[in-house]
Amino acid sequence: MTTDIWQTLGQLAKNPPDLNALFKSNPTRGKKFTANACDIFMDFSKQAIDETILNNLLNLADEFNLSNKINDLLTGKKINDTENRPALHTALRLPKSESLIVDGVDVNEQVHQSLAKCETIANRIRQKIWRGYSGKAITDVVNIGVGGSDLGPLMATTALDEWADTAINVHFVSNMDGTQLNNLLKILNPQTTLFIISSKSFGTVDTLSNAKTALHWLLSAHNNKHTVLHRHFIGVSTRFDKMSEWGIHPDNQLLLWDWVGGRFSMWSAIGLAIAIKIGMDNFYELLAGANQMDRHFAGADFAGNLPVLLGLIGVWNASFLNINAHSVLPYDGRLKFFPNYLTQLEMESNGKSVARDGQKVDFKTCPILWGDIGSNAQHAFYQLLHQGTQAVSCDFITPINRYDTNQAHDKYLENQHKLSLANCLAQSQVLAFGNQALPQNLQINNDAFGQFKQYRGNQPSTTLLLTALTPKTLGSLIALYEHKVFVMSVIWQINPFDQWGVEVGKVMADSVLTALNTGVGEFDSSTDNLLTVIGNKK
Repeated sequence: MTTDIWQTLGQLAKNPPDLNALFKSNPTRGKKFTANACDIFMDFSKQAIDETILNNLLNLADEFNLSNKINDLLTGKKINDTENRPALHTALRLPKSESLIVDGVDVNEQVHQSLAKCETIANRIRQKIWRGYSGKAITDVVNIGVGGSDLGPLMATTALDEWADTAINVHFVSNMDGTQLNNLLKILNPQTTLFIISSKSFGTVDTLSNAKTALHWLLSAHNNKHTVLHRHFIGVSTRFDKMSEWGIHPDNQLLLWDWVGGRFSMWSAIGLAIAIKIGMDNFYELLAGANQMDRHFAGADFAGNLPVLLGLIGVWNASFLNINAHSVLPYDGRLKFFPNYLTQLEMESNGKSVARDGQKVDFKTCPILWGDIGSNAQHAFYQLLHQGTQAVSCDFITPINRYDTNQAHDKYLENQHKLSLANCLAQSQVLAFGNQALPQNLQINNDAFGQFKQYRGNQPSTTLLLTALTPKTLGSLIALYEHKVFVMSVIWQINPFDQWGVEVGKVMADSVLTALNTGVGEFDSSTDNLLTVIGNKK
């Protein structure tokens, strides 16, 4: 990268500011380096940036025409240039009263037609109107999908379980080895179980292999295939023809569009499992929260724009400070699958080494991302964060308010929530300031034994405080990270909406599967030998 501002930032990164020094030199830093929107308060004061670095990062956004790129994203320009189509996941959460014309078609009209069909189906299931082959009402819904067709709905239904107001059980199956499905089929009743097959292409082997097993399980209980398919299967895909060929009844087919990337698809009919779990009104609240963040992203000044700031900080850490690992740490058990969701969102989007112009990039792009619920992580990998040799950036996420239902045990739950908040804030302090964060009575001597208890600090982090975790704030939080990914991609000049690295493994697996079935294959010596060992053990 040869732009003047990029070079300036590169020079600044050679002597990055120390977090202890930054806070000592500016007593108001904890208030200044913050932003607030959509019931999310962001404190990025513990990032290794000063005003000079921040101003240069904001100038970098202008230099790469971020404002125009945001407009291109939101208005349906073909920004997914390697696949020659728009990336219009933001259109999935537009209010019904608006329109968005793309290539002469009102995209929003199509979206709300699909949402209306989702609402009809979800209500029929939730109200016990949908019946299985024996006439009994559906009690269990199994979402069969993988990647974005699984991670988003699984994450959201778990996070919003408190909003579930129905006896319908919602389950998720993704792994092709059959373990999840096998465990479920042992306890489910075929008469009252409904399967959602979610696959954008309706050709994903992981999903279709599980769907095929589910179909044969049902047929072993009731041999009328037409009835089983009609009463027990829903399809969500861009391919009506493939769903029909598989046997999904037209009434049970829900539409996707090729401009919806899988990891951005939970706002669409892919989110049917969410709607069944929490109701369509709450699903619309989820969409409204995301749309609110879209509007903030589009209209807020970059200096106070949450996704822009989060994305620019990510670029600074990964590309300039060479911090190659990032951990997401929600201090709320309801968000336990949020780090998994972001793992796909960020690494599948920005895990690229070729720029839009086809040239190989000469700087670090997406870091390795992982995480866990904060309290679990403290007893697992925080040792590395505090005393390891790796530089790691972190996002701490927690709601401010929880447990207000006036139950007899509320005060104990409220105390537990305060304990969780205290741990969240304390951990970010020690990561940032090391030993100097400790009060006087906890100071550690630097003697022979004390050397093992030193905390170096200077590990950068951002803290995100949600007013409360609700369908609306969850929608805003997810959209915040979607737009963070886009901001980083604009600066890195890569396309975040394709995933060719995912496709190659699927294609290769077909030829290896043929070799497993026929015993004939000619690959590298390692694969050939592994095939031989497998064959000899059967």
